[in-house]
Amino acid sequence: MKSERLYGRLLGLVFLSIFNFQFSICSAQELLNYPLDTINGEEVYKYEVERSIGLYRIGVNFNVTQDDILRLNPQLHEHGVRFGETLYIPTGRKAVKETKATVIKQTVKETVVPTDSTVIQSQLQAAMTTVINQVQQQQDSVIVIESEEPESTTPQSYELAIMLPFESQQTKRSGNAERIMEFYQGALLALHDMQRPNISFKLRVYDTERSERRVNALCDSTELDHVQGILGLVYPIQIERMAAWCAVHNVPLLLPFSDDSEMTKKPYVLQFNSTDRQEADTLCQWMAARADRLHCVSVDVRESDMAESARTLRKQMQEHGIPTSTMALRDLLNDSVAYALDTAKENLIVLHSDKFQHIRILLPHLAKIQAEGYRIRIVSQYSWSKEDIAVPQVYTSMFTSEASRMEYETNWKNYYINDHLSEAPRFDLLGYDLTKALVAWLQGKQEVTGLQSVIRWKQDNNGGYQNECIKVVEK
Repeated sequence: MKSERLYGRLLGLVFLSIFNFQFSICSAQELLNYPLDTINGEEVYKYEVERSIGLYRIGVNFNVTQDDILRLNPQLHEHGVRFGETLYIPTGRKAVKETKATVIKQTVKETVVPTDSTVIQSQLQAAMTTVINQVQQQQDSVIVIESEEPESTTPQSYELAIMLPFESQQTKRSGNAERIMEFYQGALLALHDMQRPNISFKLRVYDTERSERRVNALCDSTELDHVQGILGLVYPIQIERMAAWCAVHNVPLLLPFSDDSEMTKKPYVLQFNSTDRQEADTLCQWMAARADRLHCVSVDVRESDMAESARTLRKQMQEHGIPTSTMALRDLLNDSVAYALDTAKENLIVLHSDKFQHIRILLPHLAKIQAEGYRIRIVSQYSWSKEDIAVPQVYTSMFTSEASRMEYETNWKNYYINDHLSEAPRFDLLGYDLTKALVAWLQGKQEVTGLQSVIRWKQDNNGGYQNECIKVVEK
């Protein structure tokens, strides 16, 4: 499939333009994060009653009347509200028809980019209006991108699906919507860069929002019958259903955001993010290789912070035989640390917490210890790297590729007519790299050097695959 810059501008900006109009064209209320169902053509939440809550409070929380709740749950007239019972709560929206999605086709042909910006705007407006009409009718929208006939007599044709919570039918989008859009724009740029005379792509883009309803409808329809690979999905309940569908139909499902260790046991799942165990193993291997130069000190910050990741790291340190001193938090705060530190080695302080707000109070004490001549470094989280921490850090990261981005940055600005403002890890680069990784997988390649990440798949026994390229960053 081959196209010029109009392809990127047109298709990449369609959804952006939709979102700019959402506040005026959509009357549906924002969906809460509860499972959805349909009763007699009416869309409803499936709500499991919490402790110490009554009918009045439920109505307030969902912004509905008690009569609305009783209408859908007549059993409440007999026994009242019971803890753990599932109630149906109206969403205020009409149910979306769970039939074959409406398809909006854009045939991308080899086109010279018009120099007159008004021509581009006119074409963009026409495509945008078509999509907005579907949103107004509260129908599922799909964009299918088809190339013109390839020149080769033996073309390679790939039909892909992107499933992300664009939230195009919500009056108020969540804070993640912009990141999701950047991911999608990067994916479009990847397909543009992979265009060849003998390669054709068809891309189906689905707004899966935040419920299982959309995914269930797709799995129960024939919409995905010819799809060869799926990229996306965010919420666990959506992933579970689609992973089951992919196992039956032998279709790879590449998950950009999941870090569930159980998910890689499912066949046909490709998980990009690292698991807790993978991060702990990588860190412990780094520590073990420097055992003669490091002195490890383990600090429990708060008992409530001993989440699965912290417990996994501690267990892996023990399994790797890494000698470790234990320091109480009060000793660190009282500067009574001489007994736990080694003046001849670098002291690696393992803070068993994934919450920066909980370790913030320790930073002045760590800086003081450093000023007194002790060489120290802390084991931190990737997300802490943006914080103002004077003490050296070490953490694991999936985003360590040194590939040149100059051509990409130029294309981004040309196609989307603006500079991206996001910081690393950039979601547009993630979309770009993972789209290329999915196509490479379909071509029989299990390793890709992307712009932001190196991706190499390793099978989890006889199940799915995990990206094993994770590095330790010293900062």
